[in-house]
Amino acid sequence: METKSVLILGTASHVGKSSVVTALCRILSRKYRVAPFKAQNMSLNSWITKDGKEIGIAQAIQAKAAGSEPTADMNPVLLKPKGDFVSQVILLGEPCSDKSAGQYYDSISEMNAVLEVALERLSVEYDIIVMEGAGAAAEINLYGRDIVNVGTARLTQAPIILVGDIERGGVFSSLYGTVVLLPDDVRKNIKGFIINKFRGDLEILKPGLKQLEEMTGIPVLGVLPYFKLHIPSEDSVSLEDKKNSKNEKGIEIVVIRLPRISNFTDFEPLEELAHIRYVNLYEEIGTPDAIIIPGTKNTVNDLIDLNASGMAEKIKAFKGKIPIFGICGGYQIMGKTIFDSGVENGIEAEFKGLGLLDVVTKFGPYKKKMIQVTKKVNPCGPILTPIGGEEIKGYEIHMGITDSFCNVFGDEGAIDEEGLVIGTYIHGLFENKNIRDALVKYLHKIKGLEFMPEEVMTENDAYEELANFVERNLDMKKIHKIIGI
Repeated sequence: METKSVLILGTASHVGKSSVVTALCRILSRKYRVAPFKAQNMSLNSWITKDGKEIGIAQAIQAKAAGSEPTADMNPVLLKPKGDFVSQVILLGEPCSDKSAGQYYDSISEMNAVLEVALERLSVEYDIIVMEGAGAAAEINLYGRDIVNVGTARLTQAPIILVGDIERGGVFSSLYGTVVLLPDDVRKNIKGFIINKFRGDLEILKPGLKQLEEMTGIPVLGVLPYFKLHIPSEDSVSLEDKKNSKNEKGIEIVVIRLPRISNFTDFEPLEELAHIRYVNLYEEIGTPDAIIIPGTKNTVNDLIDLNASGMAEKIKAFKGKIPIFGICGGYQIMGKTIFDSGVENGIEAEFKGLGLLDVVTKFGPYKKKMIQVTKKVNPCGPILTPIGGEEIKGYEIHMGITDSFCNVFGDEGAIDEEGLVIGTYIHGLFENKNIRDALVKYLHKIKGLEFMPEEVMTENDAYEELANFVERNLDMKKIHKIIGI
């Protein structure tokens, strides 16, 4: 069959585009070969493909939901903000350069060529491409250089479904306003609306739905009630949703919210087993049962900020008392020294780390290690000894090389003499049930609590749950017709 496509746009950021795309990928994959596509993603939550390419984590999730192998073609342009209006530009999974916003926009014609090639390859392999926009579709100041919303719409001429978030308020004005502000050649392809995150009485909403349809001539395809997702978050906007969660667990784990935090999805698998509290550099740590220093887009600058804020000393005060984990950049920060050739901070310099681990990190060439890994747990320390010899899986994505004298996972990572400070480059560590349970079981034992392991929903079950929920609340017959299947 000729490849079909549909483009999911939003009235704003965080309205639910990614979850709608994930659900549609799952639903449609029951009959067709389906691929996700997002022309340009700006996110510090990324994922590594089997062939060592870096893409936004949302597209990896969507591909898995579709039963497809994630590839760089599904997210040909990834921007990873580094601060000061500069982002690392990743093209087709490979780090290209660091560019300011102005420099990036000057290269838009080059980006368009990359998109065309990626879409051509996907069209050969898949029956349906479910595409996702970014942020708000009607950013009128960006139309001339937008590749992900208006640009993708013009390049593909795909039918468009527009998603609005009623929880934010003003969903009717945002949907109507977006339609009015979009260029004529894009507006004509809007074929339906989806209203997301509804918490009220649908009967009260129905008159508004009817008026919106009459005013625009575009049908409302359904209203999605508020729903707790069990799939990883796409970007840092989701961190705001976590800040005010209540501690209903017996165990509390503090994650240090570094200014340039990346891949915080590493810790979401722990949320079903413990209370995860994100603490910024000027907040009090309190009395947690464990601390995690996460990945970062700029290790050196976050280390400097940790010291300047006083958070470094607060963390060090817990050494020997509770487990402290460092993942990727957090691992580098926990070492004795970081030598930077200028890759991280622009100048050649040496920086003193927290000294929690006997390791040294060196940043040399502008070269990133990107690989999926399988390692065996080394039986060391009270947390990991019970699972010594067992396998774990994950992926590495980092610059710099760290010299360690006491590896923790195969030939990688480090652990202190007491076995409570653990550093590793492996992202996705806590997606491994053996690691999750080993940590939480240890924390329960120390507190004198009974460990009752809860079943954490598998990825596959989470995709099915989301797909079934969306299928119940949207008019799938109309969506099939819109796509042309």
